[in-house]
Amino acid sequence: MKKVILFDLDGTLIDSTEAILESFYHSLNTHGEITEVTDTMITSQIGHPLQTMFAGVGIADANIEAHVATYKLHYREISRQKTFMLPNAIEAIQEASQFARLGIVTTKTGHYSRELMEHFGVMEYFEVLIGFENVTNPKPHPEPILTALKQMDLGTDNVWMIGDTRLDLEASVRAGVEAVGVLSGYDNYEQLSTFDFIIQENALEAVRHIAKKGIK
Repeated sequence: MKKVILFDLDGTLIDSTEAILESFYHSLNTHGEITEVTDTMITSQIGHPLQTMFAGVGIADANIEAHVATYKLHYREISRQKTFMLPNAIEAIQEASQFARLGIVTTKTGHYSRELMEHFGVMEYFEVLIGFENVTNPKPHPEPILTALKQMDLGTDNVWMIGDTRLDLEASVRAGVEAVGVLSGYDNYEQLSTFDFIIQENALEAVRHIAKKGIK
C-alpha cells in the first residue's frame, strides 16, 4: 500500500502572486471600480474563490461574476510567464512520487491549473487535479479532498494534505486526513498553528516528514 499526498498549489508548489495581482487590478480597471485596494488586501485572501476575493475588496454582488470572467481571461494570458515553481517544489514532487500516489487540490480553476502543471513538466506525476469547477463547495469544505480521493478510488487512510493556509488545514480536519502546513505561502506560523498539525518550511520538508511516517 502506498501513501497518498494531496498538494495545494498557490504558496505550496507555485508562486503566482504577480499574475494574481496583475489580473485582479486589470479587472478593477476594466470595470472602472478602482477602490482603495492594496496588494495585502488581495494576497490575504489567496486560497479563497475569486468570488469571495472580489467581494472582500468591496465589489457589489451584482458585478462579481463580470470581474471574475475578466480576471480569468487576463490570468490565462499571463499565467505561464508570471508564475513560478517555488524553490524545491519540483524536488518535492519527484521525491513524493517515489513512495506515494499524488494529487492536486486547489481553489484555482482546474483547467488553467492543469495547463500550468503541464507547462512546468510535472503534471505526469499527478493522478488527479481537483479545481474550483470540480466541486460545489471549495476549501475549507472537505469536498475537494474527498472528491480527489473518490476519483483515486481511495478512502482516507494514509492520506496527507500539504498546504500553506488555514483553508487547507481545516479542509483536512473535516475530511479526516492528516496534513502538513508549510510556510512558503500566505499564512504565517501563528495562523497555521491554529490547527494541531506539523508545520514545515516548504513542500520538500513536508514530503520528507511524511516519508518517515509509517503506513497504518
